[in-house]
Amino acid sequence: MVSLVASLTTTPMLCAHFLKPHDAQKHNLWYRMSERGYDWLNRSYHASLSWVLQHKRLVLGLTILTLAVNVFLFIYIPKGFFPQQDIGRLAGTIVGDQDISFDAMKSKTQSLARIVQDDPAVDTVAAYVGGGSVNTGRMYIGLKPLRQRNETADQVIDRLRDKLSNVAGITLYMTASQDLRIGGRRSNAQYQYTLTGQNLRELYSWGHKVLNALQPLPQLRDVNSDQQMNGLEENAAIDRDTAARLGITPQQIDDALYDAFGQREISTIYRTLNQYHVVLEVDPRFKNYPGSLKTVYVIAQGNAVPLSTFVHFGVSTTALAVNHQGQFPSVTISFNLAPGVALGDATRAIEATERELRLPASIHTNFAGSAAAFRNSLSSEPLLVLAALFGVYIVMGILYESYIHPITILSTLLSDGTGALVALLLFRMDLDVISLIGIILLIGIVKKNAIMMSDFALEQERQGKSSQDSIHEAALLRFRPIMMTTAAALLGALPLAIGHGMGSELRRPLGVAIIGGLLVSQMLTLYTTPVVYLYLDKLQSWLLSYLPNHQREERKSVHVYTG
Repeated sequence: MVSLVASLTTTPMLCAHFLKPHDAQKHNLWYRMSERGYDWLNRSYHASLSWVLQHKRLVLGLTILTLAVNVFLFIYIPKGFFPQQDIGRLAGTIVGDQDISFDAMKSKTQSLARIVQDDPAVDTVAAYVGGGSVNTGRMYIGLKPLRQRNETADQVIDRLRDKLSNVAGITLYMTASQDLRIGGRRSNAQYQYTLTGQNLRELYSWGHKVLNALQPLPQLRDVNSDQQMNGLEENAAIDRDTAARLGITPQQIDDALYDAFGQREISTIYRTLNQYHVVLEVDPRFKNYPGSLKTVYVIAQGNAVPLSTFVHFGVSTTALAVNHQGQFPSVTISFNLAPGVALGDATRAIEATERELRLPASIHTNFAGSAAAFRNSLSSEPLLVLAALFGVYIVMGILYESYIHPITILSTLLSDGTGALVALLLFRMDLDVISLIGIILLIGIVKKNAIMMSDFALEQERQGKSSQDSIHEAALLRFRPIMMTTAAALLGALPLAIGHGMGSELRRPLGVAIIGGLLVSQMLTLYTTPVVYLYLDKLQSWLLSYLPNHQREERKSVHVYTG
């Protein structure tokens, strides 16, 4: 809105102040050279346009072919969500064996941190254990600036993955941090796929089968699950008859175990500036071995009775965590993408694997987090493009009071979509949200070519000229402003396409889509727009011929008056 007000007020004032009569201006060498180049382009366009208007069927066939190519490219191009950025930070989730102790987890985490810190591309490392179950932790990695490492964050992850696999009993899953993270779901990898069900045993059985089926897929990396059912626990079964004969109650047993392993606070030491809690526990070297339970004594009737006298011990497995999605138990499988693989290809591979496994109806599957947001965006992208096209058609129909000539405007959009998609394929980029924004911007940038030609041609027709002479003259006279506006838009998008630095990957598809669409559309619309205009003008005349004479004359008079 602000730019519209400025263009209608400030721009005319500045032109009146700075512009001089053409004959009074003295032009420098650069202007004269560029003007000669423009004159050559204008003469070439004049000659080629005359040839095109003599071979209208060939150009119309090219327009239809462009439409077919556009549809094919939209189907063929890999679909993504957001470009993978390198902002110089990695986030890692540490997962140890389910029966690991805290001390072992701490030692192995330190080993992982040393390996990561020794990498030449790494600047800082911070890690901690806990925050969830005992066998999990987090690691945050800061990378050196790009000019010092000359490697992307994903390449650093690939190199570290092989080194970290040498540490047994623990795994570090790393992802490159992103400026935009949609979904807000924390997991071991960037994308999630969730199974839910009511029967816990059936859910865990199929969760393990799906995990094993997805791990070999070449499109995925770091496939893992939050299913943790193999934790170890020590069961203490009290022989109540023996305990009763010894005069020992269950409360005494509970107190003895809590005194030894529960970190009971028994006193507080008060000093002038601080206070300290006194904690009762066994020597830490006895805390990590289940056999230490047999050395615990219970005081009964003045005698110390070994716990093993009236308690039977046994080891079993248990769940470290039972995760839920909504009201139902769930198993979430997390994954990263292999280098060069689009998220759309990965989701299709997962769905194909799911069909092969033939999961029962009681197990429900769906993508979660960023993957779920991506699937939702796929369903809305065609509607978004159609809504934009429909809006352009309505506005142009109101402007020209015609159902036909807005189609001339929309015909230019075929080439910009083709150019944008071809440019994305050439630079090995996916069709993602950012590049789609570029394509939608092209709708507004490219259609002005047809608007400039059609508006002038309709004005010439109202003065009595034929449609072919009108569109021919319009194309030649509007050639300079069309070239200037396209060059300005292209140069404005150039920094986005060639920019480097932290996070530039997010902006690059926007620039590539705009530049590719402008280059192709500029070469095509200068020729296809006059041809489409002539054919649609014939179509409009043919439709008017079926109207009664008085309605036909009324439409013609209204058309001339509103112009």
